[in-house]
Amino acid sequence: MNLTILGCYAATPRTFTNPTSQVLEIRNRHFLIDCGEGTQVQLRKNKIKFSKINHIFISHLHGDHFFGLIGLVSTFMLLNRTTPLYIYGPKGLQEIIKLQLKLSNSWPNYELIFNELDSSESQVIFEDDKVIVKTIPLKHRIYTNGFLFQEKIGDRKLNLDAVQNFEIETCYFQKIKNGKDITLEDGRIIANSLLTFDPISPKSYAFCSDTIATDQFLPIIENVDVLYHEATFLDSEETLAHKTMHSTARQAARIALKANAKKLLLGHFSTRYNTISLFKEEAESIFKEVYLCDDGSFFEL
Repeated sequence: MNLTILGCYAATPRTFTNPTSQVLEIRNRHFLIDCGEGTQVQLRKNKIKFSKINHIFISHLHGDHFFGLIGLVSTFMLLNRTTPLYIYGPKGLQEIIKLQLKLSNSWPNYELIFNELDSSESQVIFEDDKVIVKTIPLKHRIYTNGFLFQEKIGDRKLNLDAVQNFEIETCYFQKIKNGKDITLEDGRIIANSLLTFDPISPKSYAFCSDTIATDQFLPIIENVDVLYHEATFLDSEETLAHKTMHSTARQAARIALKANAKKLLLGHFSTRYNTISLFKEEAESIFKEVYLCDDGSFFEL
């Protein structure tokens, strides 16, 4: 599971910082999470192939989280995309994008599939044989979701020494990895536990976009491996954080601690600060495994 930060600053883009967007690579799937202005350029800078992105998740309809979407949709068309593009986001997103496409007479030549969200409860919005994605209802000035990405438990791992010792043919390997016992030609039944090791523990990643620090979504992210939580302000601006319904670095760290997260990533920094190192210092007073996002950061989770 790898994470590339395309942008992680609040409000407007600058020449050297970009608003929120990131790509999560999990089980050979590439999920684009939020799509602020400049996302296309950042994808190119980070050498991420546009063709690998089939699913886009938009947390809410503030511009610094989705103003890059219409450009990306249009560019896919110019690149002669043919595969469907799935977009998950708040109700109203489809209307915005389709109106822009209509008025510019720029309808894509590929299928554009919207999954609009309006539930205040967590729900599964994507699932296949490898990955499941759930919403994390957040508390912001407008309807907002975070997203929980979870690997499913994979195949068991072959114990090659044991398999060779019992002279089991390769045609049975997948059956063994699926957890089945094997019956030998002499009638002996070999328990799967003797032929395999436990699969690698599945990983999870929680993206908590703009929100006040609230305990209401803690049950959803409990024991998450990596938590990304917005930290727009430092504690010195806690009053402003409350007023604008954002979080401070210290508040985000408390959420990570309560959720029993293994690692905390901080982002969505206000551009009022000259350095983001202070965010790490504040958060580490509460939670030890703290990492700062920055444009172009790459995390091997």
